[in-house]
Parts: sequence; structure tokens; C-alpha cells
Amino acid sequence: MSSTTRLTVAQALVRFLSVQYTERDGLRHRLIAGTWGIFGHGNVAGIGQALLEAGEDAMPFHQGRNEQAMVHAAVGHARHLNRLSAQAVTTSIGPGATNLVTGAALATINRLPVLLLPGDYFATRAADPLLQQLEHPTEADVSVNDTLRPVSRYFDRIHRPEALIPSALQAMRVLADPAETGAVTLALPQDVQAEAYDWPEEFFAERVWRVRRPAPDPLELAEAVRAILGAARPLIVAGGGVHHSEAEEALKAFADATGIPVTSTQAGKGSLRHDHPADVGGIGHTGTAVADDLARTADLVIGVGTRYSDFTTASGTLFQNPDVRFLNLNITSFDAHKLAARTVVCDARAGLEALTSALEGHRVNAAYEAEYGAGKERWERVVTRAFEAADENAVPTQTQLLGALDAVVGDEDVVINAAGSLPGDLHKLWRARSPRQYHLEYGYSCMGYEIPAAIGVQQATPDTPVWALVGDGTYLMMPTELVTAVQEGLPINLVLIQNHGYASIGGLSESVGGERFGTAYRHRDPADGSYTGAPLPVDLAANAASLGMDVLRAKTVRELREALATARASDRPTCVYVETDTATPTAPPAAAWWDVPVAETASREAAVAARTEYDRQAAARRTHL
Repeated sequence: MSSTTRLTVAQALVRFLSVQYTERDGLRHRLIAGTWGIFGHGNVAGIGQALLEAGEDAMPFHQGRNEQAMVHAAVGHARHLNRLSAQAVTTSIGPGATNLVTGAALATINRLPVLLLPGDYFATRAADPLLQQLEHPTEADVSVNDTLRPVSRYFDRIHRPEALIPSALQAMRVLADPAETGAVTLALPQDVQAEAYDWPEEFFAERVWRVRRPAPDPLELAEAVRAILGAARPLIVAGGGVHHSEAEEALKAFADATGIPVTSTQAGKGSLRHDHPADVGGIGHTGTAVADDLARTADLVIGVGTRYSDFTTASGTLFQNPDVRFLNLNITSFDAHKLAARTVVCDARAGLEALTSALEGHRVNAAYEAEYGAGKERWERVVTRAFEAADENAVPTQTQLLGALDAVVGDEDVVINAAGSLPGDLHKLWRARSPRQYHLEYGYSCMGYEIPAAIGVQQATPDTPVWALVGDGTYLMMPTELVTAVQEGLPINLVLIQNHGYASIGGLSESVGGERFGTAYRHRDPADGSYTGAPLPVDLAANAASLGMDVLRAKTVRELREALATARASDRPTCVYVETDTATPTAPPAAAWWDVPVAETASREAAVAARTEYDRQAAARRTHL
């Protein structure tokens, strides 16, 4: 008879998590590298006591300030480690649990692993209703944690101690599976957390979850080879799957051998270094002109690890060649079949290596290479103009800020962003120098992601310079984890851009006939009540300083360069605060459309004009069959 150990459910769960590992290519990682937590009555006596009893060596604990932010930090950590290591997040019941929903959606949309451990109602109903419990009049087993079901890849509520064993194993399977991963939720009734049970010792045996690299099916591979051999203007769209698979070198070898140009999504940027001859930059609404021009005439689009969001396809208007066909390499069948593509369902690296071998001796026409090479050179001049400042004593524009940062960072630096106007400028202009330098969360484009994600990346790679780029709108959403960075001594660099409102949405509003309504941070005009008065007298730099950051204020391009260099050299969490020039346009315009529906009928002239333009653009939309 096997031996047992008597532990509470929470103690058993923490002990189990401490001995789970992933392994890929012979390299082993802790699957759950640590646990973030904010304690309340729903988890303090259960998971909280279990973490205390386990100790830091068994399960490192990280104290957070906001539950959503804790998930963002865990996601940043997992992404930077190519999904091979994750973190857990524990919360109380009630608002602590519902605050997880946004972070969980972000994780699942981006196919990134995070384990969520919210407290829940009493399984015994001994205390009913308890503090913060949602009572449903017809479904007594519903709790606020059910809001996590649609945003989780796996969900279970542990009503009995013995139910933890199969559920915990399923949770690890999903977290470690590159085709299924995302947010995983184990809802933990608070009485069950504290209940003791005799656990089989085998439950606590070290487990290794091998992250597979499925090879291409031979028939699918043969069809893919025929498609590439028959294409005159093939184009690669590199998505986040290239990074997750660590397929960058395989992509480089494929591009070197075939001469096929490579574009990238927000998640895939950096798959090739910016100066590789085949790298033509970002694709889609925020892409480069050269990449989008190639996409319009491509006869074969080869998607590698991409899910083809509407930004990538320009809402179905980008790929205009009447004969265009799609070939998708993806580890998930769901994404591989998009756009009626030929499919190669496999690991990105394994698929690219197999294609390179099968296509030995094949190369695109020299005229095609010369065409996109010339386009790449033209675009590089656009980048240089956007980055340069004629007057070092002038207030910097946003693109000049990126130019100043470009001059300071090294290959190892990580630049993090998620929302606002920066994603468009970065996708077009940033010169990615290493696979993990460009860290854009654009699956959910969640304001507030950047600061906690910087903490997660800094935890994953402690010696890496990490930059969180945020505008004032994003900063005001979630600055709280700056306190965590200070507490933990994590030298993240925050670049805080003051532009007095939702700049990106303000521009979009203007383009769709919304006339920038409700997008500026200003006092109300006493005449009509609109937000068109004087700018608000806020001092975000002082706020960052009050949270413990070292703060450097920069008013000119020269001061900005100096401040960025000082921040990079610092071993303290540092904020570089700058108010940018929003009146001088320096960013290149969008080279492809994005579908934001415009009012079909309106009395205001701006909306009527916007609808005319909308109808013109929408007429180009295609359904690829």
C-alpha cells in the first residue's frame, strides 16, 4: 500500500506545484516559478498559510498591489521565457477574483500560460451567504469566479480534496501544452482550502511535462513545397509562434536559403533582426509601406505561428492579388486553417527546418529580391527621418523619443508596450535587434499591462535592461506596481509620456467622425460642458516619485537622450518623464486600412465625410476561400 501524507488542500497544491517542470530540447524549467498574491478572507488561511509553510525555496512569493496587474506580471514572465515557465496568482473571493478577468483574457488571447487560484464560497455552505458572495436566485453553484470560465483554457472548482488530484494534473497539462495554453483557473472554496486529506505520496513526485515539437505531416509538407515552388511572389508573415518555438534561427536559415521576404505581426516582430536583408518590417494596419505593398501583390502568403488578427490582414483588405493563396505553419489546427489555407500543423521550428531541407536549391527570382531590397532601403530612410531631430533643444515628438531610445539600448534590452499610439509607431519604426527585445502585447492591447509586465520580464531575466513605455492614459490606469518594483529592487525603466489624454483614440475618433469627443484630459468648458478647457494640472512625474521611483524630467531632445542613458545605467527603478510635441507630425501614416465602423447616418459633417471614406475602403474587403 502506498504511503500518504496528511496536508490541507492548499498545502498539497503548493507542494505539488513546487515539483512541476517543463522540458524542451533537453532544457528543464520550473513550470510554476512563483506565486503572486494579495490576501483576503478567501485565501489567507488556505493558500496564504500554505505558502508560508512551504517557504521561499519551495514556492517564491511575490506581493502585488492589484490583481489584474499580478496576472500581467505573470504573463510578461511567461512570454519572455517562451512559455516554458509560468507563475501562479492567488486572490480572495469577490473583487479580488473578478479583477483577474482582464488579465486572464489577455493571457488566453495571446496563448500565454498563467495559473489563477481565486478563493470561492464555502463548499459546505456552512456560511451562506458569506462576505462578498454573489447569490444567484436559480443557480446556487454559481460564483463570481464563473466570469473566468470564458477566458480560461481550463476551469475547475475544487469542491472536495480528492478532486484536486485529477484537476491539478489537467491544469499542468494545459499550461505546458503549446497548442492549448492560456489562463488556467482552479477556483478554491475557502473551507476546502483548509480541509485536511491523506494524500498519496505519488502526487508529490517530481513531474516533467515535455513540450513537444511535432514534425510536419509528410503529405502536408509535400503540398507546402509544391505551393512554394509554384509561387512567383511568396511572402512570410512571422507571428508570435516563431518566438514561442525559438524558431528565429530556423526562420533566418529559411530566408537565407530561399530569399523569401519576411514580414512580422506585432507578436512576431524581432523574428529576424531589423538589418537582415529579407526583413521588411511589420505588416498590416501598423506595418511598413514596403511590407504592405508586397502583401498586396503576393501570390502565396506563408503564415508562421500567426493567428491573423484584423490588424494583420487590414480587416480583410490587404491581400489583393486575385490569385493569392495561403500556407500556414502553426502548432494549432485552429489557427493553421484560417484564410482557407493549406496547412502544416506542426511546431514552427520543426516546420521551417523541414521546408528548408525540402526546398534545397530553390530561390525566388533575383528581380523580386531586388524589388523588396530597394523598398527596404527606402523605408529605412523613412525611419531615420522620423527618429532624427533637427533641433536638439526642441521638445521631442514621440517618434524622436523612439529615436533617442534606439540610440541608447543594446541588443539585450527589452522594450514593452501594449496600447495607445505607440504600438503603431513601434511596429513601423522600431529596429528590433534580438528575438525578445520587442515585447508588444497587442492581442488584447490592454492599457496598464506595461509596468507589471516589465516586472515579470525583469524577474525572468534579472540582468536585462527593461523599458516600459507608457502614455499618461495608460499610466493612470495602473501605476500601482511601481511600488512592487521599488519593494523588490527591480531596476525597471519607465518612460512616461505626457500628451494630455487618449492620444491614439483621439486620432481614431477624428478619422471616424467622432471629432475627438471625450478623449482629452482637460477641464470642462463652462460654455458647453465639453472637455475642451485648460489641461489638467496633474504632475505624473511627482506621482511616480511618490511611489518610490527615481524620476528624471526631460524637456528637450538633448535632455531626453541624457535621461535615457542615465536610466539605463541605474540600478534603481527609474522614470524618465517627458511631455512630447503632439502638434508636429513625424510618424509615417498607416499604409493599410483598419475597419472601425462609422455611423451610417449622421447630421454632423465630420461623420458624413468619414462614412464616405469608410464605404470606399470597405469595398476592398475580400473573403479568402
